[in-house]
Amino acid sequence: MDAVLADYASAPISDAEKALFRFITKVNRESFTIGQQDIDQLHRAGWSDEAVYDAINVCALFNFYNRWIDSSGVCEMTEEDHRQSGKRLAERGYVY
Repeated sequence: MDAVLADYASAPISDAEKALFRFITKVNRESFTIGQQDIDQLHRAGWSDEAVYDAINVCALFNFYNRWIDSSGVCEMTEEDHRQSGKRLAERGYVY
């Protein structure tokens, strides 16, 4: 994971994963330039339409949430809060 975060292009991941990271980088930086050729490249790398759709949604939602949190003043959870949340999720899942 550290290698991917440092530079996905040289990380020890598959060519298909590198193609997806290239696409997601484009979604983040210049989504207005995305065209059919970008989707075709992902298909050639083995990604289905559903996988591409999921990747776009995850990327877009993270962008939305980060901007919403940054702009609305939501405070970061403490380390202890994260621990307690993880414990609760492990015990009960997402249902209260």
